[in-house]
Amino acid sequence: MSDRTINQQPHAPHQPSHGQPHGQAHGEQTQPTPHTGHTPHTHAHGSEPDDFAVQIADSVESFVLAVTEVAKGDEPGSAVSLLLLEVSQLLLAGGRLGAIEDVVPDDRFEPDAGPEPDGELLRERLAALLAPIDVYHEVFDPYGPPEKPNAFRISDDLAGVVGELQHGLTHYREGRVSEALWWWQFSYLSNWGTTCSAVLRALQSLIAHVRLDSPIGAVPDGADTDDDGLTDEQLEQQAGDLMAAELGLGR
Repeated sequence: MSDRTINQQPHAPHQPSHGQPHGQAHGEQTQPTPHTGHTPHTHAHGSEPDDFAVQIADSVESFVLAVTEVAKGDEPGSAVSLLLLEVSQLLLAGGRLGAIEDVVPDDRFEPDAGPEPDGELLRERLAALLAPIDVYHEVFDPYGPPEKPNAFRISDDLAGVVGELQHGLTHYREGRVSEALWWWQFSYLSNWGTTCSAVLRALQSLIAHVRLDSPIGAVPDGADTDDDGLTDEQLEQQAGDLMAAELGLGR
């Protein structure tokens, strides 16, 4: 879609690239989804967003607000369930972005969206909330060569996704609708789609372990868990207790 640089590695923080060209013409297009009919998206400066743009923006804003609220820790017992729902809903919006033809931005160069929001507080709050179950393991490319699973953190991933989505929201709120859609589509395909898919799998696995009464496996040797003095068995017990309490199950 573009030769404008965004970190292609999974679960990597967003690297802003203001003023860089959008790159090649958006001619390499996929077939549109019959449910939207938007092929391709174009918007004049200051034009009103169409229904598709409004729906995507609503989904993005809902996710950002929901994750921010969950991170406050007011309802820790429902955190995992709420995150599962929110990530699932965001991936639905991402799927719609991936199914349509390439969005055509108004300008060759991305307008400056201003300073990137600092996501460190959000990351820290999520890390504290999810401490026993924050680290998970994932293989990036299911079609790539065999590789060892890498350790990631749900807190890092969600904070990074929120940052990327907020970048597009800034464009959208300032009336640059095509730029917002272009950014959300491009970043979905290049980064946050993969990240959210991995997080969703981790969250679903947590709930499945508890519902099916299947012990959560010990953390593999060498995993980055910010050595807190707990043994693998203790970490497993904490994770199981957290999920059992959240789902109202006795252990």
